[in-house]
Amino acid sequence: MNGATGETGGAVREAPAARLVGGPGLLLVWLYGVMSVGAVSRSVYQIATEYDRAPLAYTLSAIAAVVYAFITYTLFRGGETARKAALVCCAAELVGVLTVGTWTLVDPSAFPDATVWSDYGMGYLFIPVLLPVTGMLWLRRARR
Repeated sequence: MNGATGETGGAVREAPAARLVGGPGLLLVWLYGVMSVGAVSRSVYQIATEYDRAPLAYTLSAIAAVVYAFITYTLFRGGETARKAALVCCAAELVGVLTVGTWTLVDPSAFPDATVWSDYGMGYLFIPVLLPVTGMLWLRRARR
């Protein structure tokens, strides 16, 4: 066995990926998946048909969709690198929700139409503000 590479007889052994979809992680994957589909559908339709009406709002919804999809993928993929990437994305998502949520309350004229994160996700039952907090708690707990 070569200690530097972990090779044994030509084969490389890898530690199994840490499961992030067990228990509460499965619910997180499901919720992030649903949010991905909703945000992608909403943003694609709005950008294709009404972009001139509220370009900032629709662009922010598209960004939220990408973040949700990436977090869904990393949670499903598992492993320490994926866990760390999901943790960073959940923190960025929370910053986005808090920033956009506050912005929509302070300057509503900047948003002629709502985003996924408007009013801290009120249009989505506040799931956009609760999901990253829950995700970060789960991902910190799932750490090896």
